[in-house]
Amino acid sequence: MWRSRLFWKLFLAYAGLILATAAVIASLVSARQEEQVLGLLRERLHDDAVMLSSQVAEALSSGPPDGLQDVTRSLGRQTGTRMTVIRGDGTVLADSEQDPAVMENHLNRQEIALAAAEGVGVSSHTSRTLGIPMMYLAVRVDHGGSLVGFVRVALPTHSIEERVSAMRRLIWMIAQVVGLATLAVTYWFVARITRPLRALTGAAEAIASGEYGQRVHVPSRDELGRLGEAFNRMSSQLAEHVEQMREDRELLTTMLSGMVEGVIAVDADQRVLFANEAARSMLGMGDPNPAGRPLWEVVRTSAVQEAVQAARERPQPRCRSEFELSGGERRVLALHATRLPGTPSPGTVLVCHDITELRRLENLRREFVANVSHELKTPLASIKAYVETLLGGAINDPENNVVFLRRIDEQAERLHRLILDLLRLARVESGQEVFEITAVPLADVVADCVREHCAAMVKRITLETQPCEPPISVRADEEGVRMILDNLIENATKYTTEGGRVTVRWNARDGVAHLEVEDTGIGIAAEDQARIFERFYRVDKARSRELGGTGLGLSIVKHLVQLLGGRVSVTSQVGRGSTFTVRLPLAGGNSENGGPA
Repeated sequence: MWRSRLFWKLFLAYAGLILATAAVIASLVSARQEEQVLGLLRERLHDDAVMLSSQVAEALSSGPPDGLQDVTRSLGRQTGTRMTVIRGDGTVLADSEQDPAVMENHLNRQEIALAAAEGVGVSSHTSRTLGIPMMYLAVRVDHGGSLVGFVRVALPTHSIEERVSAMRRLIWMIAQVVGLATLAVTYWFVARITRPLRALTGAAEAIASGEYGQRVHVPSRDELGRLGEAFNRMSSQLAEHVEQMREDRELLTTMLSGMVEGVIAVDADQRVLFANEAARSMLGMGDPNPAGRPLWEVVRTSAVQEAVQAARERPQPRCRSEFELSGGERRVLALHATRLPGTPSPGTVLVCHDITELRRLENLRREFVANVSHELKTPLASIKAYVETLLGGAINDPENNVVFLRRIDEQAERLHRLILDLLRLARVESGQEVFEITAVPLADVVADCVREHCAAMVKRITLETQPCEPPISVRADEEGVRMILDNLIENATKYTTEGGRVTVRWNARDGVAHLEVEDTGIGIAAEDQARIFERFYRVDKARSRELGGTGLGLSIVKHLVQLLGGRVSVTSQVGRGSTFTVRLPLAGGNSENGGPA
């Protein structure tokens, strides 16, 4: 309360008004009372003068009686006043307090002059005879219609002033008591008014500092009470709104943080307001909390600043651009910049999409279409050429028509294998291939696959196995494992020259089954090893077509192994051969370490 400026403003204003009013009222009452006192004194002096004049009027007309001095002194003692009898020419005949013989002529006294003119004269001045201030009242004495003298009654003014001062002191004392009491009431009243205001002020300051939900207690039922109730409702609603805004902001932040797209918000001065983790990762922001920093400082890519500028200057609020990020891994980003509505200098929201994989897939699609077209066109062109040759008359040539028909059959078979591989690869990639996951003994699957390839072997190649002891099983689909092994063995025998060797071995290491197909073929250069699992990719295209390959076998292997929860890799040296390793999860009950490493 002592620090409340409003309290002191109101209290001092009320106190000043009350004290001023009390002073004015006390002054007016004092003046009025003083007038009344003086009026009463004048009436008293007038009555005393009239009483004396009635006794001396006849004596003044006939001549000064011998007992006039005694009568005057007696009445003066009785009334407590000084009485003086004066002849009409101003000669003093009697005085209650002084020898009239030594007194000078009073005709020129102010009160005597007024009484001669008006009948009654009043004045205050210092007595020349006694030498003290006195109040005089004189009355004219007539007898027989003519002036015969004057009677004057006087009182010392100090006695009058004592009475007036006593009355004035009483009035001012009463005024002080009333003023102090009024000030006390005013203090209580102002405190009662300002206490709720101080509570409201404190609660408002707490809300301003972030402490929402403040409430105040105002017991009165007047405007202050209604103000307190309105404040409490406002505080509750504000707390609810702020909590809702906080939840919405947290939800928005969580959503933006969980987006795979990068989101950046900047203000009118291009200072970062928000940047989610994806944006920081895509654009290489080193600062994990770039809020408040200039965009050009945290993103050193001119395309981003140009997109923000374009969104602010173009009539359309949105613009799109693509750019590449160099340095390290090459990435392609699509950037959408949207101008925020609002002031003439609004902010901007940037949404970044990493379309590197999309562009790669588009390139793969184009290459795939081109490769498929080429792979289909080659056997079809051969078939068409042979058919045209036969139709041109070669069909009647017994030495060549069978050769041409065999070539047509070979190209048709090649086309058939290509279509089957394409269909198989499409099913695997789209997830339409249905797997039945069981414990698959590797020894049985390897034995069946090796037996089939040995029966169909044309070239003189040694195909051998190195079984694992104890036997192991993998958790996979048996048909899928057969398809993987068939493609790997076919690929190995295709690129192994006459007299070479293809070895199939399997074992368990580190809780995973390792299935290896090793050949002594032509090998694969290091720069080609990363791409051999792509569709239609061939290290030696001419040799692959000559051997009847479709270029899809290893791609099918890679997708099948991934769908079965495994991994495939290759190690190779040009001229010495290659080793393809498939890692598949072991089935339950297998030893983690078995067989040769």
